Amino acid sequence: MKSPFYSTLFAAGLLALTMTPAGAQVKTGSAAPDFTLKGSDGKTYKLSDFKGQVVVLEWMNHQCPIDAQQYAGGNMQAVQKQAKDAGVAWFSIISSAPGQQGYVTPDQANEDEIKFKAVPAAVLLDPSGKVGHLYNAKTTPTMYLINKDGVLVYQGAMDSITPTSPADVARADPWLKNAMEATLAGQPVANGTTKSYGCSIKYAD
Repeated sequence: MKSPFYSTLFAAGLLALTMTPAGAQVKTGSAAPDFTLKGSDGKTYKLSDFKGQVVVLEWMNHQCPIDAQQYAGGNMQAVQKQAKDAGVAWFSIISSAPGQQGYVTPDQANEDEIKFKAVPAAVLLDPSGKVGHLYNAKTTPTMYLINKDGVLVYQGAMDSITPTSPADVARADPWLKNAMEATLAGQPVANGTTKSYGCSIKYAD
């Protein structure tokens, strides 16, 4: 059952839902664009430093009701833990601009990580939207999977259903999880590009 908070957002039309190709500027099968961002932990992270590891990029907004369903039932955290145990570097990226829905300070990001029991390698802050635009990320959640050679092998939705409850997540085909497992096993990803769903990212421009 949806919470009154989520129901109010849906009824008020405050939820901007889209179904759009994940990234026209970033081609599956091509090198993932390099970037540098500061984490909520105060450290600086450069994507190319993680070449040799499988990497997941998760565009995130805990204030998005659709994104929230991935966390409400513990699905996103479970896949994060699976990734961590397998040596995958998982980065949650927040591209919301200051004053917009989803924007957080480093301290708020750290508090949310504890609150939701999330276990990414780091939460990366992109308030200028530079990296979000680089990857043409449109919605939260949008997922990108990069293999050990630095090649983008999957981009798009977390799974096959736009969730309005954790039950939707539980019955969905787990596209990102399947792609990650195939990549770790040295196998090709069956469908490297899917359509993302969720709330539009609240960029500065």
